[in-house]
Amino acid sequence: MEDMLSENNNEQQIKADIAEKIADFLRDHKGENVSVMDLRGICNWTDFFIITTVSSRTHMDGIEKHLKIFCRDNKIDIFGSSGKNNDDQWRLIDFGSIIIHLMTSAAREFYDLERLWAPIPKK
Repeated sequence: MEDMLSENNNEQQIKADIAEKIADFLRDHKGENVSVMDLRGICNWTDFFIITTVSSRTHMDGIEKHLKIFCRDNKIDIFGSSGKNNDDQWRLIDFGSIIIHLMTSAAREFYDLERLWAPIPKK
């Protein structure tokens, strides 16, 4: 039983480390206001959201392209992405336990994911 708990803790730490690595990557590629949200215990279908603001569609495309290369080089699986269309304001990249949101400032302000997914304070 203890081995299972330490293995689970180790797996959780690996996910947290990967989330921070991706957040650093986004900062290095000029993502603004990078936010890592730990959703463990709040959400049952993912563990982390990483949200960043991009300056343009070209910036969004560039980050996604280089992120795919970064993930391939670091053996991180990407399950898929969505939101690529003509009026691209928000792109979601799905890693399973980590979801990345690339958003324009207008989309980020409108959807306000940090507020929406903030833990509900206990009374």
